[in-house]
Amino acid sequence: MSRKKRLVEKVFKVFCEGDTEYNYFEYIRKNKKVSLAIRPINMKGGGYANFLDQIKGDANSNCLAKFIVIDGDRALSFPGELDVLKGIIDYCKKQNSSKRTPHILIIDYPDFEYVACLHTYAYKGQKVEQYIKRELGYRDVDDFKADDKVFKVLVESGKGSIEQLIKSVNHATAIVNNDFSINKSKYEIFVKSTINMSNLGKKGTNFDDFYKVLGELGVVI
Repeated sequence: MSRKKRLVEKVFKVFCEGDTEYNYFEYIRKNKKVSLAIRPINMKGGGYANFLDQIKGDANSNCLAKFIVIDGDRALSFPGELDVLKGIIDYCKKQNSSKRTPHILIIDYPDFEYVACLHTYAYKGQKVEQYIKRELGYRDVDDFKADDKVFKVLVESGKGSIEQLIKSVNHATAIVNNDFSINKSKYEIFVKSTINMSNLGKKGTNFDDFYKVLGELGVVI
């Protein structure tokens, strides 16, 4: 008697720093009918060293790509963190040059809260904390971070959209600029990164790379 073949689902993994990012990606995983699985992994703090340890120790099997989503402000705020961030950058570049599982690095400066504001139509560079309270209706930033429906607020409430985020991203101030070569039929992703550390300290992000990659593979959110 022959056994049925077990279909193994291939996934995107998203390594992210804290609750806000995790809630954002987890909402997508639970509520959006995407054709590929998204598995967010919350680092729960611990700094860049925790990121590096977790990424190095994570298995690559059945993983199409790993998104590493990092707040850049730690690099300027805590002694020694800049060197560890450079270690993460070097590790991701080595993984990509060896054609292993793609490691797609996203650095948000100063943090994801800024990127969240970029989703919304009314954001024109206001102070993030004040904007989150006045325009998005939260008591404070901690209240915003704890909201497990943050994606819904940013994208589905009429206040913003994914398209607005993509439109608002200025790659000239981003620390990371990724170039992709994507074979949709084989679900192959090749990444080459250009790093501009002189942009550390400038508001910027390449968060739109998440949607760029999924879009190229035909995944609609």
